[in-house]
Amino acid sequence: MQSIENLVTQIQGLSSNASDITALKDYLKAAEDLLRSESTRLLSFLDQLDPSKHSLGYLYFLEPCMYCSITKERANTLVPIIARFITSCSAEQIRYVPEKFINVCKRYKDQVLLLEAPIRGVGPMLTAIRKIQSSTEHLTTLHPEFLQLCLLAKCYKAGLSVLEDDIYEINLPRDFFLYCYYGGMIFIGQKRFRKALELLHNVVTAPMSSINAIAVEAYKKYILVSLIHHGQFSSTLPKYTSSAAQRNLKNFSQ
Repeated sequence: MQSIENLVTQIQGLSSNASDITALKDYLKAAEDLLRSESTRLLSFLDQLDPSKHSLGYLYFLEPCMYCSITKERANTLVPIIARFITSCSAEQIRYVPEKFINVCKRYKDQVLLLEAPIRGVGPMLTAIRKIQSSTEHLTTLHPEFLQLCLLAKCYKAGLSVLEDDIYEINLPRDFFLYCYYGGMIFIGQKRFRKALELLHNVVTAPMSSINAIAVEAYKKYILVSLIHHGQFSSTLPKYTSSAAQRNLKNFSQ
């Protein structure tokens, strides 16, 4: 019968090359039910794994720990462990299961916010983005999480490290909406109103089949920043703006 101890041995023995890691991934995937059932024990086994050499196995052990009830005391334990993992893990290995890495990073953000210490998440989350990206043109689902941390920590300059990238590849529309909204807020924080208007304009005019709360909030900020920067505001939206936005944004922004 499979055991956690056996899994640790397999991880230690199958983390040296691509063919071994492919086999390890299949082995760990088959053991996911066991890992979930033993989630309260898994942290004690992480000391036997090196997050830089055994990144895939470490990630499979770490993720189930995120789904227990998280108190401030537990967050204080987990936050440095996750930060160390993000900083030292192998990008090649974590890309075998990007959804697990993203889940861990999102839970990490939740935990630093629970501890009221968003600044602790800024550096590791930026590292996570760079490790999960296929290129700097790729907008990941971690971009908005990172920018939100930058806003809450008032680390506006840190946010520029991703806002200055040219983005051409987007997986989910919601990621784009939030990226532009939070990015606009960061530029407002730096009083770079022209750049803020560009990003908020992207949200307001992006294709959408129905109105969403992000677009409404972006439109309100767009009005205010236009008044600050230009001294005036035109309620006429460009022709390429979606009909949903054309019909509804003004009603939500009276």
